[in-house]
Amino acid sequence: MTAAARLETAAAADPRLIVPLDLPDLDQARAMVEALGEAVSFYKVGLELFASGGMTLARDLKAQGKQVFLDWKLHDIGTTVQRSAAVLADSGCDLLTVHGEPQVMAAAVRGRGRSDLKILAVTVLTSLSDEDLVDMGYSESARTLVERRIHQAVAAGCDGVVASPHEAQLARAIGGPDFLVVTPGVRPDWSAKNDQARAATPAQALKAGASHIVCGRPITGANDPQAAALRIVAEMADA
Repeated sequence: MTAAARLETAAAADPRLIVPLDLPDLDQARAMVEALGEAVSFYKVGLELFASGGMTLARDLKAQGKQVFLDWKLHDIGTTVQRSAAVLADSGCDLLTVHGEPQVMAAAVRGRGRSDLKILAVTVLTSLSDEDLVDMGYSESARTLVERRIHQAVAAGCDGVVASPHEAQLARAIGGPDFLVVTPGVRPDWSAKNDQARAATPAQALKAGASHIVCGRPITGANDPQAAALRIVAEMADA
């Protein structure tokens, strides 16, 4: 089947595709959701909207039947993280990120309790290279640090991790078949890599073991966001 035919026949969103609403305000975020229509069912609400009504948007998306990934990257003392996770668990959202430090992860797992909120540990940001980690004071490579944090996430009871596509296979091997492996830094061949130092295509990420991919600017920055999303969905179907 040609790419054009796949686009024409794509009728449903792929829930493995998460589109980040990294836009300046709620109006633009809502306009993007409307433009994407039924092509996307899973959205990430991150720090750009954190202080301008991000939770209002998250609840609105849930009311529309969408899945929501709260990419807040919680990082604080255990008590604060636990209480924050408990509040967010009541929102009905699906995923929440915390930084991959043992005390932080364990606190978030306690806070979410028996809710359906899944806790994801952020291993190493996909914009960071080995050289960046050295500058930050780490003696380990990105891959070694990711491996350590995946093991710690499993021990803490997290549901999954956020890791670059290049560490997805490692995360899958350590976490097992039901472990969530959410990979940002996904860039189709036809798009720019922007600031992602450890990027991969959608097909490469899924074949490596990703359960979900996060792909933003190739979609939200396109002249026709829906067509771009469907093009990526078609690539995912071929993976």
